[in-house]
Amino acid sequence: MKLLLDFLPIVIFVAVYKYTSDIIMATAALIPATILSVGYTWFKEKKIEKMQIVTLVLVITMGGATVIFQDKTFIQWKPSVINWLFAATFLGSHFIGEKTIIERIMGAQMVLEKKIWITLSIAWVAFFCFMGIINLYVAFNYSEATWVNFKLFGMLGLTVVFIIIQGIYISLNSEAEEELPPNNK
Repeated sequence: MKLLLDFLPIVIFVAVYKYTSDIIMATAALIPATILSVGYTWFKEKKIEKMQIVTLVLVITMGGATVIFQDKTFIQWKPSVINWLFAATFLGSHFIGEKTIIERIMGAQMVLEKKIWITLSIAWVAFFCFMGIINLYVAFNYSEATWVNFKLFGMLGLTVVFIIIQGIYISLNSEAEEELPPNNK
């Protein structure tokens, strides 16, 4: 449910764009949709994740600049800025505390060697950097409609593929629990 709620503002953005072919109007719809999404999360869970706050601030500031200045460049930069902030956060976790962010998030569910956690974290850093770069490449080398489609379908698709690859890597490197021999009577 949370994943759907997080993607709902993007879906609304794309739907408004598809209906109107107006990125300014789609951005104007994205801002309140994001506010409502974060507000609903606060109402239901009584907490908001830090990256939700960062995303909300960037949607309001960069989306607001897009609407006020009638310039799509601001909203096209937003996904890159968010991805690079994720990359910086994941990289920074290597230097703050004893565990990387990925280990803090997933460590209770699985046992992995420290070097595997570090590899996973570095992979996420590289992925977020790549996503930021590819977003700008598509935004400034293809049509506006192509970028809007890429923003929803391309970025989501690449993320799903990356998560599947991570899952395979984790399954190949997780420490299996030792089986106990059966009791012989």
